[in-house]
Amino acid sequence: MKVAKFGGSSVSNASQIKKVLNIVNEDADRKIVIVSAPGKRFKEDVKTTDLLIRLYEKVMNNLNYTNKKQEIIDRFKDIVEELDLKHDILHTIDETLEHHIKTLKNEPEHLLDALQSCGENFNAQLIAEYNNNQGIPTRYISPKEAGIKVTDLPGNAMILESSYDEIYKLREYKEKLIIPGFFGVSESNYIVAFPRGGSDITGAIVARGVRASQYENFTDVSGIFKANPNIIQDPEMVEEITYREMRELSYAGFGVFHDEALQPLHKDRIPVVIKNTNRPQDRGTYIVHDREINTSNIISGISCDKGFTSINIKKYLMNRQVGFTNKVLSVLVENDISFDHMPSGIDNISIILRSDQIKGKERKVLNEIRKRCDVDELSIEDDLAILMIVGEGMSQVVGTANKITQSLANANINLKMINQGSSEISMMFGISMHDADKAVRTTYQYCFPR
Repeated sequence: MKVAKFGGSSVSNASQIKKVLNIVNEDADRKIVIVSAPGKRFKEDVKTTDLLIRLYEKVMNNLNYTNKKQEIIDRFKDIVEELDLKHDILHTIDETLEHHIKTLKNEPEHLLDALQSCGENFNAQLIAEYNNNQGIPTRYISPKEAGIKVTDLPGNAMILESSYDEIYKLREYKEKLIIPGFFGVSESNYIVAFPRGGSDITGAIVARGVRASQYENFTDVSGIFKANPNIIQDPEMVEEITYREMRELSYAGFGVFHDEALQPLHKDRIPVVIKNTNRPQDRGTYIVHDREINTSNIISGISCDKGFTSINIKKYLMNRQVGFTNKVLSVLVENDISFDHMPSGIDNISIILRSDQIKGKERKVLNEIRKRCDVDELSIEDDLAILMIVGEGMSQVVGTANKITQSLANANINLKMINQGSSEISMMFGISMHDADKAVRTTYQYCFPR
């Protein structure tokens, strides 16, 4: 059994939906399909999810939202009419939006999740109805009916482990199943969304739950590139990559596959393949648990993400002071701040975190660190980028780090920090944000010479 997920661009209009169903129906093993909300139909278009967010903003600001609601209904109306479906569902969409607004206006976070879920939810219903009309037995299954029970953390839902026994029962259905992505239902019966991009997470959860042989993630590209194609012209395609490598690349800006979607799959070693809805014959990129290491070029990919901040601390004989790091990290915990990297020396330490984590809290955090840790020097640096060089087997090849640092030096890019994890599948370089794209270009040229 395969679980297939189709992203927003794949189900943006009627012609794309027909294309998707041709892919689904030609393979009997594609039994369960996860769908996103309709994405952009053209470059200047607005995603349905963004329209729903704007509807929420109007409601919360006590503005007239009638036109915005109608714009959402019209988006689905275009699909309904092109697929020659009954208009009944348009009334249901209207009533559902109004119901969420009426019942949840005093619970803003739950209202936002409920409204956003409508994009996926109604698209799934339309797609199931159309496929049934084509003579293919197909059933719409809501996340609640599928057993996708989640924590009640609006916008950041996590699957409850007990859900997997219920999800396994989806194997009992004979029809093809269409399930909306992006959200689950809490034990208090609230609609709760996964982090944005969460349809990938739904697909991964369902794939693990039914113990699928493969999870297919269909998007608008034929796989994963070794670097950002917006920076590198015609970059090479990755044929095979491990979960660990994909996690590192996703963290640093690879947006093709949501990094949190790997967690459910990793445990049961379910392979993922990234494929192109518009070119389904292309092989795609496989994400697997283990792969053969190519020692002639062990670099799998290069990514760079912006918007980091570094807290830099110096303390003479820091390494002799028991609990020093714990005191620093306790300040972050108390301010609800997570960090990403912590390169250190015997007398200094840098804590690298996403800038939005500490925004507005800088002075408070620094004052608390000074108060508790009696530091010699303390500073904070914004506008950083993190360059990640990723590849299984880096420890087996001499000179990889030298090659990267030399390429950056030749491009006159100053390295603010370097960190290599004990896993030895990635190297992290902290650089100025304005050097980010140049760093990707120069390291790509060195790692993948043409």
